[in-house]
Amino acid sequence: MVRSSIIKGLLLAAVFVGLVRLVAFPGAGEAKSPAVVPPPAMDAQLATQHGEQTVVFSGGCFWGVQAVYQHVKGVISARSGYAGGNANSADYETVSSGRTNHAESVKVVFDPAQVTYGQLLHVFFSVAHDPTELNRQGPDDGPQYRSMISYTTDEQQKITAAYIAQLQDAHVFKHKIVTQVVPLKGFYPAEAYHQNYATIHPNNPYIVYNDAPKVENLKKEFGNLYREAPQLVAVK
Repeated sequence: MVRSSIIKGLLLAAVFVGLVRLVAFPGAGEAKSPAVVPPPAMDAQLATQHGEQTVVFSGGCFWGVQAVYQHVKGVISARSGYAGGNANSADYETVSSGRTNHAESVKVVFDPAQVTYGQLLHVFFSVAHDPTELNRQGPDDGPQYRSMISYTTDEQQKITAAYIAQLQDAHVFKHKIVTQVVPLKGFYPAEAYHQNYATIHPNNPYIVYNDAPKVENLKKEFGNLYREAPQLVAVK
């Protein structure tokens, strides 16, 4: 009973935060069409055997990034959490202070026989977030909302670096890409009430105005990768 009450309180608090964000930043509710972003010129080939690879994407509030990748075919799991800082500071309240070096992040585990790393990058730079916003994303402000890719293999690092250079050289975005590209040093899952948040709370004003449009853009721009039913993660 105590745990249930705490979780209900946290959910109400999250809804309140969504309302505050919306009131404080009314323009955040205006869905924008994504920039026309070309696919990576350099990419891995689809694997001949099923397996698992991991990459961690950070692009603002993890609710929306998680929602996007849960609708991508070939993604085995997309779990919200924290990356960039230490284990002892990996909790929502502390990370929200902006002083932990953590970023709200999503650990994406994917099958390289079904989706390539380059395709996941294409989604990241097209619909999951705006890679030109420094230490913020939409209505959310602070280094915990920075754009960052935490790679797990040398191949991922090379493809990412080449893709950012490709987009910069083509002047795809009006402003400079500020996405950090770093090796993954640790990922710490977020609290249970943050997992699958966009699916569980589709009517939360923050989700309606900030994250649902991202999923709709994924469906529109990446019909070949989009799956209707999200791949939800198990919550302990």
